[in-house]
Amino acid sequence: MDVELVLPALGTGFGFGCLLLATRALLTAVRLWTRGLRVTGVVTARDPADRRRGGLVFYHDHFGRDLILDPGAYAPLCGLPPIGRSVPVVYVREHPTAARLWTLRHLIAPSFGWFLSSTVAFGTAAAAT
Repeated sequence: MDVELVLPALGTGFGFGCLLLATRALLTAVRLWTRGLRVTGVVTARDPADRRRGGLVFYHDHFGRDLILDPGAYAPLCGLPPIGRSVPVVYVREHPTAARLWTLRHLIAPSFGWFLSSTVAFGTAAAAT
């Protein structure tokens, strides 16, 4: 393989992989938007020994089971309210443990990140040719 084609080939392959992941994340968000069950959760504090930032969301599924959603380290950036406040949670009936916050930023953020990574990879591949 020609050395001049390695970087464009890697950039294009990585770009297509990111584009597939972005499409998958966007379809997941659309599926939650259309078929998801919406419930109200309460933001609770983490265990004091836990070093991660942000709170946890405590909610009940349609069977009445108590579940906990960990929105991740960037939860304040995605619109998680302060501890003790309520927040809407959405999940698909078949998978209540795979829930997300019912905020536009939290639903769209993964697909936006993958689309941005795909654009950078395609740009790098185009600039290398």
